[in-house]
Amino acid sequence: MFSKESGKVRYAYGVAMALLLGGSVFSLATGQAGAQVAQNAPSAMAPRAGAPMSFADLAARLQPAVVNISTKQRVPVRTQADPFEEFFRRFDPTLPPSGGNNQQQQQQPRTREAGSLGSGFIISPDGYVVTNNHLVQGANGNGTVDSVTVITTDRKEYTARIVGRDDTSDLALLKIEGRNLPYVRWGDSTQARVGDWIVAIGNPYGLGGTVTAGIISALHRGITGSGAYDRYIQTDAAINMGNSGGPMFDLNGNVIGINSALISPTGASVGIGLAIPAELAKPVIDSLMKGQRPQRGYLGVGLQPLDENLAPSLGLPKDSGEIVRSIVSGGPADRGGLQQGDVILSVGGQPVTPEQTVSYLIANTQVGRKVPLEIIRGGRRQTVTVTVGERPTEQELAQLGGGQGQTPQQPGGGTAAPQRALGLSLAPLTPDLARAANLPATAHGVIITAVDANSDASDEGLQRGDLIVSVNNVLVRTPADVVGAVDAAKRSGRTSVLLLVKRGNSPEAFVGVDISGQ
Repeated sequence: MFSKESGKVRYAYGVAMALLLGGSVFSLATGQAGAQVAQNAPSAMAPRAGAPMSFADLAARLQPAVVNISTKQRVPVRTQADPFEEFFRRFDPTLPPSGGNNQQQQQQPRTREAGSLGSGFIISPDGYVVTNNHLVQGANGNGTVDSVTVITTDRKEYTARIVGRDDTSDLALLKIEGRNLPYVRWGDSTQARVGDWIVAIGNPYGLGGTVTAGIISALHRGITGSGAYDRYIQTDAAINMGNSGGPMFDLNGNVIGINSALISPTGASVGIGLAIPAELAKPVIDSLMKGQRPQRGYLGVGLQPLDENLAPSLGLPKDSGEIVRSIVSGGPADRGGLQQGDVILSVGGQPVTPEQTVSYLIANTQVGRKVPLEIIRGGRRQTVTVTVGERPTEQELAQLGGGQGQTPQQPGGGTAAPQRALGLSLAPLTPDLARAANLPATAHGVIITAVDANSDASDEGLQRGDLIVSVNNVLVRTPADVVGAVDAAKRSGRTSVLLLVKRGNSPEAFVGVDISGQ
């Protein structure tokens, strides 16, 4: 919601993450402690037992179970008025008018056929096939494609039926009619280690079955910072568009991941491929095979990571929890007594970290289970117990405002003349200002009317028209409330303050603003 520019930007290059519609690896070893041996001496470079000299046998055994996925659908085409129509009508008055009586205009909208190519793998001899949901999802994000064709390595083509799909995990299950088909089994991705060899098989750029190999570069890799499935296996094996939905194998030939995304400034492989771990994918596929919707735990909160900007304002180390920025009215968190501004440190005794988020921990908790949450509220540690609910569908979440919470009701109070604090010009919120800032009628707080471009508030992305809802988790209604809260923070020795800010109809978000130089 709020972006920062200038010297605080960590990376000088752009990185794009793309869903995949669509190496050489080296190892270094050292000699025994104290031995003066060259790093590339033959004895040091020799592969240890189990490291393959070739992947040929493994690839030959696995490739028959890996398939190409081809889809087709009709998509609408936007038609434009013919710029020459009026010109030619001057010379041929018999041409039909351009108004609503034109028979051609009464016809159905023009469409064209579109398709996509990806990968998948057979998990049973009777023809169940696993792939990515985005391969079979409709072009507008709703519904499914018109047809799906599965092509095996011996070039046989099968018309596939979509058994089930799951938006949240980006997984889909297909069914083709066959018997005694080659198939592969799931492996145990929890036993995977950084540095392990893996093999990826897929259909990059529609070239056909392609085998690449590499190592596991990282585990539990997050790329969005939230969600139950933001927990990927990262590999340096070449993964490109078209590999999507294809399997990642360990050296025993077991599926430990589903290749789904890549990180790249160009959209092509730069050695950062991402796969959904089998430990997360298999339960989803098992549910779809039974005709059930996958069950996931649900808390009903909007969360922010405790990064280096927010942590100082709370007196906590960074990445040591997540802060509750909003709560869904009547949801499990609301019923359990969780409050806006609480910092969740652990879920069921498991610490909250960037690799193990609240969303991940709750989503993988049994629905109906009572779970203790260790939190910090008002500077004090305490524990609240919530009963985990069932996560609504994506459509239901959208109706709830994306899972975000309600605007808190604030106590009454008088207004004060506009004042300045934190490099911000502040004014009481009036109906006219609320309309101008596109704020909901229920909004309460103090509106920002101007921002000093040289202030830390400006660096943190605050803008004119933003609404300050609270300061250090204390609701504010007047500019004097903001000034008083900032002064109180200075007197207590704090170096920053925590603002809860709302911009237009977007969800509220916490912003930490430095006050040490004021």
